[in-house]
Amino acid sequence: MSIPLLNHPIQERLVTVADVSWEEFKGIEAQLKDNRNVRLSYLSGILEIMLPIGEKHEYVKTTLGYLLEAYMRELGIRFYGLGGFTLEEPGYASGTPDESYCIGSNKETPDIVIEVIVTSGTINPKELFKPKKVPEVWFWKSD
Repeated sequence: MSIPLLNHPIQERLVTVADVSWEEFKGIEAQLKDNRNVRLSYLSGILEIMLPIGEKHEYVKTTLGYLLEAYMRELGIRFYGLGGFTLEEPGYASGTPDESYCIGSNKETPDIVIEVIVTSGTINPKELFKPKKVPEVWFWKSD
């Protein structure tokens, strides 16, 4: 038996679920912790599940990161690349930026986060990182 190959790339999909408690969110997150193709965002009872993270998304985030790093190196700015790690305000918000950087010294909260938006959702990314007081949130939006 042969399985036909897909002739087109798999598109990112976004599922939004309302009225999700923080405890329910943490349970879902725990169940999906080993699945790198799923990205979860939570803000005040709204859960967004994006899957899979597509090639365009990865290409853009990496390119933007390289450009910013080259710029900072050229100007002699000391920076620490933190990549995408989860920023949380327990009980209220949880999100993972695509890239993040600390300027000058390594800190708990990055100075710059980069968000690549290929598939728009319900959660406003500006609000997602506001509880952690991230000074700069940069967006690249498809189209």
